[in-house]
Amino acid sequence: MPLRYSLRELEVFAAIARQGSVSRAADAVALTQSAASQALARLERALGQPLFDRCGRRLVLSEYGRLLWPRAQALLDAAGQLQDVVAGQAVSLQLGASTTIAGYVLPPLLAALRAAHPQARVRLLAGNTAEVVTAVAGLELDFGLIEGDCRHPDLHVSDWREDELVLIAPPGHPATHARASRRQLAAAPWLLREPGSGTREAVERWLRAHVGAVRVDMELGNSEAIRGAVAAGLGLSCLSRHVVAEALAAGSVARVRTGLPALSRPLRLVRHRERAPTPGMQAFLALDAQD
Repeated sequence: MPLRYSLRELEVFAAIARQGSVSRAADAVALTQSAASQALARLERALGQPLFDRCGRRLVLSEYGRLLWPRAQALLDAAGQLQDVVAGQAVSLQLGASTTIAGYVLPPLLAALRAAHPQARVRLLAGNTAEVVTAVAGLELDFGLIEGDCRHPDLHVSDWREDELVLIAPPGHPATHARASRRQLAAAPWLLREPGSGTREAVERWLRAHVGAVRVDMELGNSEAIRGAVAAGLGLSCLSRHVVAEALAAGSVARVRTGLPALSRPLRLVRHRERAPTPGMQAFLALDAQD
């Protein structure tokens, strides 16, 4: 039985699903708005179902459209993989990672991937946990590596690695002279990541459980900025050991000893439940297992 739709029509449909409008989707797939509208209309006629509900100027996936989207994306992924094979590029990887993972954990893994697959194409989205989860749920990425929790119903979540979080203070801070008390920690100014950050979630849970309410003086959008602010004497913080290892060795920040339970958190891998692992994802995870 001949197909009643084309890959180009599926590509337009997937772009509209991501962008929420025909005009933005048309730009994304290099078509005019009229041509994109016609492609969507042809696909809806071929399938005999409306794929979107019109809510003012915005298009929202219909129930049928929500079912179709991940399956359409899987067909587009397979077509892209076939094109890569024909072009001699057997591995293509699109992943997202929380900022600490992207900056400190991934580089050696991506170097190993490139060594094993010199023609590999990699696109990396670095953002906080919430941003990565949104992109994976929106089928923009093959998978994501995150530092925080994920309860999105469309995503499968598995533990990937364990990460230690280290409590730090400026050199010479009273909390570094001896084992810091809960009272000292509660009275100190704290520098934390922004809401939506996996590091922020883990640190706040630990503080609530073992210290109580603390004074959050600053919220900063990346861990390096927090590390620098601690070194400048602005307060205490708690960051991944990957972020603070060099600063601790150089003496620009100092570790705080507390006697409280150690703080660690799982780093997690998230992928869409309806999207099969791509060859690029499989190649990456095979190398990661050897690390």
